[in-house]
Amino acid sequence: MNISVVIPLLNEEESLQELYDWIAKVMHANNYSYEVIFIDDGSTDTSWEIIQKLSEKHSEVKGIHFLQNYGKSQALHAGFKKALGEVVITMDADLQDSPDEIPELYNLITEKGFDLVSGWKKKRYDSVIAKNIPSKLFNWAARRTSGLKLHDFNCGLKAYKNSVIKNVDVFGEMHRYIPVLAKNAGFSNIGEKVVLHQARKYGKTKFGYDRFINGFLDLITIWFLSKFGKRPMHLFGALGVLMFMIGFSAAGYIGITKLYKLANDLPAILVTNNPWFYISLTTMVIGTQFFLAGFLGEIILRSKRDKERYKISETTNFNA
Repeated sequence: MNISVVIPLLNEEESLQELYDWIAKVMHANNYSYEVIFIDDGSTDTSWEIIQKLSEKHSEVKGIHFLQNYGKSQALHAGFKKALGEVVITMDADLQDSPDEIPELYNLITEKGFDLVSGWKKKRYDSVIAKNIPSKLFNWAARRTSGLKLHDFNCGLKAYKNSVIKNVDVFGEMHRYIPVLAKNAGFSNIGEKVVLHQARKYGKTKFGYDRFINGFLDLITIWFLSKFGKRPMHLFGALGVLMFMIGFSAAGYIGITKLYKLANDLPAILVTNNPWFYISLTTMVIGTQFFLAGFLGEIILRSKRDKERYKISETTNFNA
């Protein structure tokens, strides 16, 4: 199979038929063998019923229905597990991503040898204040932190080699950082393509301002995971030992100074009346806590098990 198109969605009943017709037109024009995987992330409208009807008419349409809303990352994770195509294309279901971009994205993977190609919505039709400016700030921070020179990390339109999506674990809200996750997994040939962005035709956006706050928090998380995710003791243990030694040395200095003054009949205050004693003691306690955090992190890392992150109520058109 040439292409799997993975489409996470939430309450997009107006656009699904139009989106599928558009994708099918592009696929047939280029003689691609393909599948379209719709992941309904707990929609409360008739999205799932439309997906079922499409799957009954077209064998290429496959659907996954979540029991409730788990988020875009979990939807992509479920779609990636099922995808069979040599190249996997992700796009949003709101018709803001153009299926006409698929042939060039496919060629960049199959002919140019890219592992991943991320779309860049250079010209956007979103609100300048609500989306464009925060998005530019967010992408600047992501570039600085990750080292990847991409202009639009959060663009839903991306193309992947199948091996990439099978080796990248998309969790939490990390869908924004799949290129970074791919880089950390060892896929270094990551490119970018300017893609057409269209104004939303139906409904309204499902994301609020909190996505930028969550995005920056996730950026810190992914930076930590990329640097110390497999060796937390190297960070927390080092900080813990450093702070403990500083505190211990300071306490030792206070004690030696006290003994020296007593031996030479010099005036000396009680150690417990010295504020620096409590500062050094606190430093040792914090250092011990850092060390324990690193130790526990190592234990958790070695004993973690894959956990169910979402529940699927039903699927359609997938073989057993």
